[in-house]
Amino acid sequence: MIGEYNSQRPDIILKEYGRNVQKLVEYLRSIADKDKRTELAYTLIELIKQLTPSIKDQPDNPQRLWDDLYIIADFNLDVNSPYPMPEREIIFKKPMKMMYPKNDVRFKHYGKNIEKLVKEALKKDDPQEREESIIYLGKLMKTFYGNWNKETLDDSVILRDIQAMSGGALNMTIEKVREDNLFEKLYKERKKTRPQGNGGGGGGQQRHQGGGGHRPFNKGKGGGNFRRRRDQ
Repeated sequence: MIGEYNSQRPDIILKEYGRNVQKLVEYLRSIADKDKRTELAYTLIELIKQLTPSIKDQPDNPQRLWDDLYIIADFNLDVNSPYPMPEREIIFKKPMKMMYPKNDVRFKHYGKNIEKLVKEALKKDDPQEREESIIYLGKLMKTFYGNWNKETLDDSVILRDIQAMSGGALNMTIEKVREDNLFEKLYKERKKTRPQGNGGGGGGQQRHQGGGGHRPFNKGKGGGNFRRRRDQ
C-alpha cells in the first residue's frame, strides 16, 4: 500500500506536538463513552509530557497541556477535565496594536537624549557653565557618532549642530575647540600592547589623557544639571 503524502494530510494544528498526537486526539473524539474518553485523555496528557522535549525542560504547567489538547480537538472534546475548556475567542484574540512613539528627532545619529541635554544647558545662566555644557555635549556627540558610524565627525559639524539644536544660543568658536581639542571622545578604544621587559611594568604607566571623565552634570539631581569642572 502506498503511503500518504504530507500534502494530502490535514494540517498539523500545534506543530510542537506532531501529527501522531493529533491523530490520538481525533481517536479520543470518536470514543462514545465519556468516562473512557476522559481516562484516555489523562493518559494522552502524560504521553505528551514524555514525547515533548520542550515540556520536560519547563516547569510543570498542566493547565497549558489541557488547553493545547482542546485546541488540537478544535474545542470539540467532552471530557471531565480538571480545567475548564478555554474560549476560542480569547485564545485566538489578536493583540492590540502597539503605537510606536513618534518623536521628531532632528539629529537621529546623536540620539534623543542629546537634545534633552541641550535643553538643560539652555537653562544655565552662568556663561562658564554654558561653556562647560557645550564642551561636554561635543564630547558626547563625537563619541555617539563614532560608535555608530565607525568614523570621526569633524568638530565644526558638531559645533554647528549644537548651535542648530539650541537655536543659536550655545556658541563657541571653532578655533578654540580645535586648539584645546575640547571635543575629544569620552571613551577611547584601548589598543592591545605587548608586555614589556623588566616585569612588564611599562604597560601600567599608560594613563588616559584629555580630561574625558569630567561630566558637567550632577547624577544625584536627575542627570540633567550641569556643574563646574574642577580644572577650570
